[in-house]
Amino acid sequence: MIRLFHVSDVHFGAEDREAIAWFDAAVHAERPDAIVMTGDLTMRARREEFAAAAAWLEALDRPVTVEVGNHDLPLFNLFARAFRPYRRYLKLEAMIERELEIAGVTVVPMKTTARFQLRNWSKGSVSDRALARTVAGVEAAERGGLTIVACHHPLIEAGTTATARTHGGRDALAALARAGADVVLSGHVHDPFDVRHDEGGRCVRLIGAGTLSSRTRDTLPSFNELRIAGREMEVLHRHLD
Repeated sequence: MIRLFHVSDVHFGAEDREAIAWFDAAVHAERPDAIVMTGDLTMRARREEFAAAAAWLEALDRPVTVEVGNHDLPLFNLFARAFRPYRRYLKLEAMIERELEIAGVTVVPMKTTARFQLRNWSKGSVSDRALARTVAGVEAAERGGLTIVACHHPLIEAGTTATARTHGGRDALAALARAGADVVLSGHVHDPFDVRHDEGGRCVRLIGAGTLSSRTRDTLPSFNELRIAGREMEVLHRHLD
C-alpha cells in the first residue's frame, strides 16, 4: 500500500504552530511514501516566510512536491510579481512542480496561479501552456497505475465556503479526464472535500486539503492521508483535535 500525505495552505507568517507540530509528528512516526503540498506555503511571499517553509519541508525528510499558491507570489511588489515571481522560492527549487512516481502512482503538477488577472488575483487560472504540460505528463504516466494531478486551486467548485472560480478549470478538468487522470488534488479553500465527478463518462475524483494555518474556515486544521492499493484509494481527512 502506498501512503501519501496531502497538505496545503500552511501560510508561514500566519501558521498554526500547534497544527504544524501535530503534522510533523505524524510524518516522523508514520513515514508516508511522499508528501504532496498544494500551495500557499507563505502568507505574503516574504523571504523569512520562504526560509521557514524551506526549513520545514527539508526537516520532514520525505519526497515532496510543491505547487505554487496565489499567496506565494509577491502581492505589493508588482515588478517582482511580473518578472521574478519565484525568486524567493530558490531554496525550494528542487521541490517545485516536481513529478513523483512511486510504485504505480504518478503525481503530475499543474500550475493554476496567474501573475495578473483583470479580477481578484487570488482566484485560479489554467493557461493553455500549463494545461498542455500537465496533459503530456498524464499521458506519459504508467498505464494501469493511478494518475494524480496536483494543483493549488480547485478546478470546479466543491461546495466549500471559499471559492476558487478557476478560469478555464472546467475545460482543464475535461482535458485531464480524456488524458487519463484519475484524481485531482488541490487546496486554496481551507476546507477538505472529496467529490466524485463524472466527466465524459469517466469518474475523476476531486480532493481538497484543509489548512495548517490560523486561517481556518469551517473545519479545524487538517491534512489528508491517501491510502492507495493498485487503482483503489481511500481518503482520510485527519483533523487536529
